[in-house]
Amino acid sequence: MMKNLKINLLFILAMSFLTFSCQEDDAEFGEITTPTNLQISAEIIGVDANNPNGDGSGMVILTATADNAITYNFEFGDGQSGIFPSGVANHRFSLVGLNSYNVVVSAIGTGGNATTGTITIDVFSSFDDLEAKELLSGGAGSSKTWYWAAAETAHLGVGPANGSIGEGYWYPQWYAAQPFEKAGSAESSCIYEDQLVFSLDSNEQLTYQLNNNGQTYFNGAYESVVGGSAGYDFCYDFDTSGTSLVSLAPTSIDWSTVPDADFTSRGTVMNFSNNNFMGYYVGASSYEIIELTSSLLRVRCIDSQNPDLAWYHTFSTQEPTQGFTTQYTTLAWQDEFDVDGAPDPTKWTYDLGTGVDGWGNQEAQTYTSNTENVEVSNGNLIITAINTGSGYTSARIKSENLYEFTYGRVEVRAKLPTGGGTWPAIWMLGANYDTNAWPACGEIDIMEHVGNNQNTIHGTLHYPEAFAGNADGGSTTVDTASSEFHNYTVEWSPTAIKFVVDDVVFHTYANTGSSPFNSDFFLILNVAMGGTFGGDIDPAFTQSSMEIDYVRVYE
Repeated sequence: MMKNLKINLLFILAMSFLTFSCQEDDAEFGEITTPTNLQISAEIIGVDANNPNGDGSGMVILTATADNAITYNFEFGDGQSGIFPSGVANHRFSLVGLNSYNVVVSAIGTGGNATTGTITIDVFSSFDDLEAKELLSGGAGSSKTWYWAAAETAHLGVGPANGSIGEGYWYPQWYAAQPFEKAGSAESSCIYEDQLVFSLDSNEQLTYQLNNNGQTYFNGAYESVVGGSAGYDFCYDFDTSGTSLVSLAPTSIDWSTVPDADFTSRGTVMNFSNNNFMGYYVGASSYEIIELTSSLLRVRCIDSQNPDLAWYHTFSTQEPTQGFTTQYTTLAWQDEFDVDGAPDPTKWTYDLGTGVDGWGNQEAQTYTSNTENVEVSNGNLIITAINTGSGYTSARIKSENLYEFTYGRVEVRAKLPTGGGTWPAIWMLGANYDTNAWPACGEIDIMEHVGNNQNTIHGTLHYPEAFAGNADGGSTTVDTASSEFHNYTVEWSPTAIKFVVDDVVFHTYANTGSSPFNSDFFLILNVAMGGTFGGDIDPAFTQSSMEIDYVRVYE
């Protein structure tokens, strides 16, 4: 029968102390005590006559006890560490070969007083995955940089971690990020700045650095780590500088026995020292390699606060870019605005007046069809908002009942107005809004801009589950939005709605059969003033225009 080796060392009071000074006992904590009689033992798994230092798994059960201790800090001597209130730590030493480790244990008492001791153990580990090290790093003496595979669906995702809470715990069945889903907001876009650098030295030691310009994308459950208060996933300032050792270990899951699992895991787990992590903070520092090639890395980790959650990450050696390739290339409808005068009546009609409650948004303008508010001149449609002295006038034109369509690519080349309170928009509304009241009819805002936040462009969807102040959208920055023409585009398909500026995607929505975005919509062009989104109107505002070079629809 195989036996396990047990090494016992007795540490008498105060082998070494780590004591926090104080002027006097604070009654709030009760009596401040220093742990005594620290004992540390190590049980190396798999020891027998032929394997005096273990069976090659590298597994060791370390146990610490002390009088008056409330928790224990273990530093394992291989770059890994952890807090174990029970005093029992199951740890795998993964450096290949027979290696000696000095394990430092601190028994911590009330008030932070600690007694520290050391045990030395010799452990044999036979597990290695040199190919994985070389694929991650590029080979001995080399480094390789990995980026989020942001263009792939499910580059970030989550699902059940085990079969106890449902079937299908080998893929992100609960949530799968759409391509560049996080790019549309400053709250999340920092994730795509991550650079994950793996290096391999001549001794086949793998190291890791996370370079992220000081911004880390935190899961909302962990915001207390940085003192955050957003209440949801958010980019926080967080220092990830420094190099971590990466130790490899075999996975604890035999995926070949999991019914219906649609992948074969590599069987290798990466453990990062110094509690380092792979870009998205969920308290994990161990990642199982699901798939690894010279240019693709898929990993799975367990949420440290909720072990029922498994997070999935996909990385690539290609830096993420949002180049836009469309599936709709046949020109179906257009207005080039090449005839001076009023807008073409075969293509456009008008909304007039103040609407109900300022067109539902407490807007300040009155819409007209007057030439000073809307005209075609020198190849452009010009919609002008004017301060009349007693109020504001502007124009809103639409293709309702003249051109309505389902799916396609809309491209509008425009230059935007300036001034606090201006609110230009290029958008679409569900054609059945008269019988299917907003937001049930759906709304697609291809471009919105407010003069009180110059150069920020918004792309937004309104539907029953997300509308008004809780709409589904993203934003991007266009530095010359009001001084130069730019292309504002939406690609609308049965499976996705993509918002694009100058061929760069900044927000993507996963369309489904149950959404309102599967029937006819019509086009609307307008410049509003003030209202719930436009905000305060500058008292010095006189007039400003949105100029549109063309509107084109491809199917």
